[in-house]
Amino acid sequence: MFSQSDFTYMERALALASRGMYTTTPNPRVGCVLVKNGEVIGMGFTQPAGQDHAEVRALKDARSRGKDPRGATAYVTLEPCSHFGRTPPCAHALIDARVEKVIAAMEDPNPTVSGRGLAMLRDAGIDVRCGLLATEAHEMNIGFVSRMTRRRPWVRLKVAATLDGRTGLPSGESQWITGEDARADGHAWRARACAILTGIGTVREDDPQLTVRAVDTPRQPQRVLIDSRLDVPLDARILDGAPPWIFHSADADAQRADTLREKGAELIELSNEHGKVDLPAMLTALADRGINELHVEAGHKLNGSLLREGCVDELLIYLAPSLLGSAPGMFDFAPPATLDARPHLKFHRIDRLGDDLRILARFADAHVAAPVL
Repeated sequence: MFSQSDFTYMERALALASRGMYTTTPNPRVGCVLVKNGEVIGMGFTQPAGQDHAEVRALKDARSRGKDPRGATAYVTLEPCSHFGRTPPCAHALIDARVEKVIAAMEDPNPTVSGRGLAMLRDAGIDVRCGLLATEAHEMNIGFVSRMTRRRPWVRLKVAATLDGRTGLPSGESQWITGEDARADGHAWRARACAILTGIGTVREDDPQLTVRAVDTPRQPQRVLIDSRLDVPLDARILDGAPPWIFHSADADAQRADTLREKGAELIELSNEHGKVDLPAMLTALADRGINELHVEAGHKLNGSLLREGCVDELLIYLAPSLLGSAPGMFDFAPPATLDARPHLKFHRIDRLGDDLRILARFADAHVAAPVL
């Protein structure tokens, strides 16, 4: 169905899509390559929200080179959109440009598109094919797919620990367990996320900035804090700069809430029956605010709560070749009654970074809709 050159051009489109890794949120990361008579005549990737999508950028690129897109093949990593949002439909742009063929990696999981863009192209007489490097395209936008199909972000929980699973000394000292390469890599994962979440315990102990610093990024992710009673110190660094979102319970002090609002923080009340923040409801609220990927850096208590509530999709664990003995661990939750009842994960990737290991493990039941071919 697909030729070797088709694979080559789609790989190029995926590489273009990755250039929007830090900038397209809440939109998906999409790349487009236009090919005519064996020559690449135009390329583009989706710009920040409200600006051109990949297909429009590729068409503009072709025309700026003096190339006519009529009769070209468009390789695009996601089905061209068919609806009016902040920008006009990309399917219309391709039809108006009179391209001859469109090869898409996967259908758009957005229910307002979901096959309609491809159908629109076919109805216009364009040869349409779908499914080339679908798995790679799906992985590129796993957070967007999650938000569209599950109404929750893809949640990645990051932990740095020793080989015996310890995250710091009993005194709270934890900097630095891993080496410089692992720390920089952790910041790269922060940068690709739409939001970074932590808990009040980590703010009290470490006073983190919760920003991307070790890698270049054109934008900082939204910072999110879980603080049931609004105990965050008013001089905490998380309150500096862009205002954080703070999820709290109904028990929070009203006067304290007013003070935090005056400092610019946005407060969201979500309580469960125990007087704590309702974590599954929080994920829904974040999805409704356009968060595709949520990166968690918290302490063992909040980590355990998120795991217990089924709010984690994958673990990003950095293991240092050292031991700490009787010290805080990665997660705090009650052990299962039997071994068969324990949470099961699958290793997705294992890499070495300097002297440390990076493990990306996904829960066996954590999945989003498979790419449509």
